Amino acid sequence: MWLSLFPAYNSLANPNAAIMKIEYEPIGTVHSPFIEPEGTPIQSSRAKNAVGSVVVFPEFADGLCDLDGFSHIILLCHLHKAGRYRLKVVPFLDTQLRGLFATRAPSRPNSIGLSIVELLGIDGNTLAIQGVDLLDGTPVLDIKPYVGEFDDRDQLRIGWLKHARKNTKVADDRFKQ
Repeated sequence: MWLSLFPAYNSLANPNAAIMKIEYEPIGTVHSPFIEPEGTPIQSSRAKNAVGSVVVFPEFADGLCDLDGFSHIILLCHLHKAGRYRLKVVPFLDTQLRGLFATRAPSRPNSIGLSIVELLGIDGNTLAIQGVDLLDGTPVLDIKPYVGEFDDRDQLRIGWLKHARKNTKVADDRFKQ
């Protein structure tokens, strides 16, 4: 097992390893037309026409400098309306039970979401975005530029999705609180 190469990171190999508590403060808030999870696009690639905004808190506004040169950004968010997680779920694009970490289900142990959206413009501390698949009021934890040279991958394997492609575009109530 590759973890045996890194025993300090393997709690089984290192039972004295401390569990650290991690806390994050939001840097802003998403505003979108989506109020409830049901009916929200399941991925930003399926929300091409959905327009919204991110309001960055004033104390973080200087961090937006130079972001306007990028066409797309990555939003890391806290999925504040995600329900309780289960380690086996039936994902939106399938009818079979799958391991949670092999899915993009919103209900997760840490409820962290990742969304790649088009950056339409910046006005002060407000980002105009398109392709939003997040709920109105979603707390934003971080913003990063999407850089194809760093983020694109060739020769991908997509696991169970290879055989389970459905045309599902919006969420239903299967991950309700």
